[in-house]
Amino acid sequence: MLMNQTKATPDEIESILKFKEKLSIDVIEDCEEKQLVTILEEDLPDPKAVDLCEFHFSDFPITEHGLIKCGLRLFFEINVVEKFKVPVEVLTRWMYTVRKGYRSVTYHNWRHGFNVGQTMFTLLMTGRLKKYYTDLEAFAMLAAAFCHDIDHRGTNNLYQMKSTSPLAKLHGSSILERHHLEYSKTLLQDESLNIFQNLNKRQFETVIHLFEVAIIATDLALYFKKRTMFQKIVDACEKMETEEEAIKYITIDPTKKEIIMAMMMTACDLSAITKPWEVQSQVALLVASEFWEQGDLERTVLQQQPIPMMDRNKKDELPKLQVGFIDFVCTFVYKEFSRFHQEVTPMLNGLQNNRMEWKSLADEYDAKVKVMEEEVKKQEEGNMTEKGAYDERVVDKQLKRYSKDGERVSNSTNELPKHLTS
Repeated sequence: MLMNQTKATPDEIESILKFKEKLSIDVIEDCEEKQLVTILEEDLPDPKAVDLCEFHFSDFPITEHGLIKCGLRLFFEINVVEKFKVPVEVLTRWMYTVRKGYRSVTYHNWRHGFNVGQTMFTLLMTGRLKKYYTDLEAFAMLAAAFCHDIDHRGTNNLYQMKSTSPLAKLHGSSILERHHLEYSKTLLQDESLNIFQNLNKRQFETVIHLFEVAIIATDLALYFKKRTMFQKIVDACEKMETEEEAIKYITIDPTKKEIIMAMMMTACDLSAITKPWEVQSQVALLVASEFWEQGDLERTVLQQQPIPMMDRNKKDELPKLQVGFIDFVCTFVYKEFSRFHQEVTPMLNGLQNNRMEWKSLADEYDAKVKVMEEEVKKQEEGNMTEKGAYDERVVDKQLKRYSKDGERVSNSTNELPKHLTS
């Protein structure tokens, strides 16, 4: 079926989907199995000790190994491990393999993947959005969040299309998102990694469907199309008198649940913009650096001029670009979620604080540019004045010379014989 719908060659498809070779899963029994045993033997972190349940959580103080254990803890916190009979060693191997599936790119790496999973957990539990979803749905949403950018290449969908990459040939739309989805589903085909192995057929089909909804929703192009639908749900719930009425309004309609889920994925994916300034400012530089790396590729490989956001020669414009990103992309989702559930307000507060910080830096940069422009203008005016004075001196000198020449001509004429002057 897949072969009939793609322009990619069989070799290209095989190279894309051969995750076992990439991750060396076939040799997991030796050195990597020892690391898995180590994780199994170690205590999982206390959620309170590392702020796992907080919107302001930061991964910076935690090692990548530590993040694997934090991820495991989250599944226990939502009480799905025992309920769905998930073998702990399978969950550990899956989490470890997901971490390995993320490439060592500047931003879209395992740390970003983990942060999206942690934010999904926090929206469900601290943000109290779990009340609209079953335990199975929450299980799928959390797992999908961890997987949402697996095997990201550090370049966006547009670059995949422009470079006619194998992924672009394989997937017609939402190119990277569909790749992340297929990669995630392929992992689950391995019984030693299938954390949903004890579900019945119907439950497993539900999980796969939710993976599709959640991961594809991280394509921002789709986010803009669904914003109005989400806003209508929030408007309707705001008019309801009781919480029970709102829960019933949403839970009886699978479409509403999926729209909210899609918006949750966007809120998770962009959550770095809501973190404390000391975290957000550093993460923004990582995002920008990855964009600049793509811009370099566009120049060298595609022979094209990158847009300002991807152009490292315009890095001083980052604060201004961040303000624009906050205003035109981010504000809506956090504003609406804060209206929908006041427990999510800390994300909006963080966003607004970061906007003030970026705006201050943008204004500071604009002020410097204005001073420089005024200095250049003054210098140009000074040069023009000096040139004008120089021109006047030259003209004056020429006039004097002409005047002297005229006198000489006049004198010479007076001295000529009369028959030549008559």
